[in-house]
Amino acid sequence: MKPTILLAAATFVPSLVHAQEDVDALRDKVAALEKELEQARRELAAATEKENNPPPKAFSFKETILLPVPLRVPADSSFSIGKLQIGGAIRANYVLGSYQEDGLPGPQRGGNGGNFELDTFRTNFDYNKEGTGFTAKAEYRFYNGYHFPHTAWAGWRNEDDSIIRVGLNRVPFGAGAYGTSHNWFFDQGYYVGLTDDMDMGVSYTTSCGDWQIDLAYYLGAEPNFFGDSSDSARYSYDIIDNGSAHSHYRERHQINLRAIRTFTFEEDNTLALGASFQAGLLEADKRYAHDSHQLAAAIHAKWNRGPWEVIGQLSAWDYAADYRSSSGLSNDLIGMGAYDYEAPVASRALLPALGVAYKWETDHIDWLDYITFYNDFSVILKDGHDPAGSKLKNSAMNVLGMSFTRGNWHIYCDWAYSNGNLFVGDDPLTDFGANEEQKWQSRFNINFGYYF
Repeated sequence: MKPTILLAAATFVPSLVHAQEDVDALRDKVAALEKELEQARRELAAATEKENNPPPKAFSFKETILLPVPLRVPADSSFSIGKLQIGGAIRANYVLGSYQEDGLPGPQRGGNGGNFELDTFRTNFDYNKEGTGFTAKAEYRFYNGYHFPHTAWAGWRNEDDSIIRVGLNRVPFGAGAYGTSHNWFFDQGYYVGLTDDMDMGVSYTTSCGDWQIDLAYYLGAEPNFFGDSSDSARYSYDIIDNGSAHSHYRERHQINLRAIRTFTFEEDNTLALGASFQAGLLEADKRYAHDSHQLAAAIHAKWNRGPWEVIGQLSAWDYAADYRSSSGLSNDLIGMGAYDYEAPVASRALLPALGVAYKWETDHIDWLDYITFYNDFSVILKDGHDPAGSKLKNSAMNVLGMSFTRGNWHIYCDWAYSNGNLFVGDDPLTDFGANEEQKWQSRFNINFGYYF
């Protein structure tokens, strides 16, 4: 038996030694892996800290010219005090027109000299911007020689995200806040008081499934603020009363209704179809006319699929001006004003508008967030005659351009081509009203904006 036991022991002991060596090797390997894992964790933490707190960039004037961003989607870099966010923006234009200086007034807020000029400086205040309960918003703008509030309302947001606003707020009309446009000039609907219009009153917005419903009542248009004009120192275009026989109405007791239904086909493929309605009174200067009324309506659609966006809208209005010229002929023009400047507008018309845009995400360009390419077209198809009895001529505008986005910088590069827009061209008879000359002219415009 003893030789057998010794033989078994001689076989088992080396095996046991080898097994112990294998366990020690595994322990060493595990320890090495744990060290590598800890190092990876430290490197990940350092990379995350660097990404969340990047070092300040050195200022470069060349970079500020090349790296800006779209006006409609400013970066959120406002200063916060509790629930109050304070921000603002400063913008400047570079303007180059196809027209020549000949002593006639050039386009408002932009000549043709190929020079930089101040566009606007603004300050913004948002209280409880995203939360429920009491909320408020205000914005004040300064231009060259005139200034006014753009927005000033207080309201209440419910848990279902419905909201009521009281004060100077945006009228719910059309496909969106800026109509069909993606450019700095907007579309022609802005200049006839139907796009991005701010009025004094109360509005209510709610959602029900795929539907968004807006209801509003406005006591009147936004007031005339600080400027040289008698009734046009304001942001958005409104019917004005400047004490003359040609402009003697004020907007009163306006109601608005808008309904939009969104159809979702895929995650990035949606179609929003809607309709808007507006009605109100026109309070007249009794020396020239009786009180009248105004009506407007629109059907609109917005399609989004991936980087593409297409917005279409057909608007119609009747600002029922009650005025006849000294010759007894009817006058189908009504005075409207904004930006401290007034101009005649067709009191009845149709306005088809179409905007197409493509957003290019520039992931491979470190110093640029994205570029949006767009083309926006709109035309005022007028009905009626001017005081001399001549038929009103249509006014069209096409804007081809692109916008650049980089952090807080925003830039529009637009080429506007128009035969009836006071912001394009040097002919005072090429306008939103009679448009007597109906002359096509163009303006190249770069709007540089920094938002804070």
